[in-house]
Amino acid sequence: MKKVLIANRGEIAVRIIRACRDYGLQSVAVYADSDSQALHVSLADEAWVLPGQRPDETYLNIERLIAVAQRSGADAVHPGYGFLSERAEFARAVQDAGLVWIGPDPASIDMLGDKVKARQLAHRVGAPLVAGTTDPVGSADEVVAFAREYGLPIAIKAAYGGGGRGMKVAWRLDEVAELYDSAVREAITAFGRGECFVEQFLDKPRHIEAQVLADRHGNVVVLGTRDCSLQRRNQKLVEEAPAPFLNGSLREQIELAARNICAAAGYIGAGTVEFLLSRDGRLSFLEVNTRLQVEHTVTEETTGIDLVLEQFRIAEGHALTLSAMPEPLGHAFEFRLNAEDAGRGFLPTPGTVTRFDPPAGPGIRLDSGVKSGSTIPGAFDSLMAKLIVSGPTRAIALARARRALAEFSIDGVASVLPFHQAVVDHPDFTGAEGFKVHTRWIETDFAADIAIAPRPLPGSEPEMVRTFIELDGRRHQLGIPAGLLSGGDLRSGAAISAAVTDVATDTHACLAPISGLLQCWQRQAGEQVQEGEVIAVMEAMKMETSVTAHRSGKLEPLAAQGEMVQAGAVLARITAG
Repeated sequence: MKKVLIANRGEIAVRIIRACRDYGLQSVAVYADSDSQALHVSLADEAWVLPGQRPDETYLNIERLIAVAQRSGADAVHPGYGFLSERAEFARAVQDAGLVWIGPDPASIDMLGDKVKARQLAHRVGAPLVAGTTDPVGSADEVVAFAREYGLPIAIKAAYGGGGRGMKVAWRLDEVAELYDSAVREAITAFGRGECFVEQFLDKPRHIEAQVLADRHGNVVVLGTRDCSLQRRNQKLVEEAPAPFLNGSLREQIELAARNICAAAGYIGAGTVEFLLSRDGRLSFLEVNTRLQVEHTVTEETTGIDLVLEQFRIAEGHALTLSAMPEPLGHAFEFRLNAEDAGRGFLPTPGTVTRFDPPAGPGIRLDSGVKSGSTIPGAFDSLMAKLIVSGPTRAIALARARRALAEFSIDGVASVLPFHQAVVDHPDFTGAEGFKVHTRWIETDFAADIAIAPRPLPGSEPEMVRTFIELDGRRHQLGIPAGLLSGGDLRSGAAISAAVTDVATDTHACLAPISGLLQCWQRQAGEQVQEGEVIAVMEAMKMETSVTAHRSGKLEPLAAQGEMVQAGAVLARITAG
């Protein structure tokens, strides 16, 4: 390999660009219009535009990505995580184009990326499992039937998903249909496929995973465990390695099951096998992520192994640099720095970062996709950066984390920093009174009062004006940020369609909780709605947010389905009637 196209964006694209430099490879970045000034674009050796704003036009567009790889002279493709990283058809398209795919074989992605097939494989090798459907369900009625047979709660999960996208947990039968429809929509948005399956949901479990590396020479090595239990809406916020407070028997069971699953699948490359551990000690296989994980950093810090470089070596046909699981080198935490307002229930907050001032010192690593002045688009994931803190023991790593989080400053958009600052002192997390964190801990147990962040100014994603020029007889497309044509700066762009109205005295106004896409109305114009009832669904940063009625009355929608609206805009009026 000599030149790698990175089919991704943000901090993982930056991470791979730096690994390319370390390995002696050239890097090719791609970018959507709203990412034209992104950090990964400026750091790469080359950067090619994917015209458009939406994921399906850009980072999910296989044809465009392959075309850029060929035009740029890239001979390999790294998918990062998310987007197309777990899509077998993308891996095949890369290989069919004569390029090296830096990831597992398409057949393995098919087998393990399909959560139903992965469960079947896990059952064959004797991995622990809870009850679940053997095939994807076809309707909400099938989900209801499963719930009646096995009991609640149940998890509705995207068969081709991962990272918590397209996963919903139903606690009541009357919410199953709505949650099934929502899971399908999220899965289609994030992964391009909406099939879902159902399984029993272990209430308040820990989320434990094992990092695996495998080469083409038959070597499969487990690089230890991670705990990823601190989540909200099935999205991880804090991860650590090794997973703390596990007895030796459980640790061996997790590592053996992870190795057996990957070996049976003929797995090649970096992958993660995930499990749930219930409060009563029941362990259940969850899924295999056939890609690099966001939290791969804590494994790197506790093993001394660069996982991206290992991916490069494996893709070139080399054997692994190690033959057995290494002993952990201390302890490490990763804190995901999302553009979300923890004081408003972790609502996404796209906008412009006016200040990004990270900490430094012993044991501190920062993997970032932003800097001061960066724009956070509303169409993509909310992750801005990751703070990784390590130390010789968990206690020392925690002390360093408190110091580092206190030093960190991010302005312009809300971030989850206040949550992280609170959680590192919480006894449930520190383990002072026993480790009590579980996957729903934030929703059920975390009671710290986090201040609401100032509402950021409307996002200013650059709108590109496109034309063509001719150079030496060859026609080239030219994209110019619209702001330049109007005398503005590069971050000027089209205004979001719905304006914020002064509603201080309008008690009938129902306001948009976030800036994003009004995906659908759940109730129709003129219908009577009740206070607290879900009347619409919005989508931003690949996550759905429900809009609830602030009062009872007759609904008068003012924004159209499919419209981009700004946080605080009037979506509807609810009047007495």
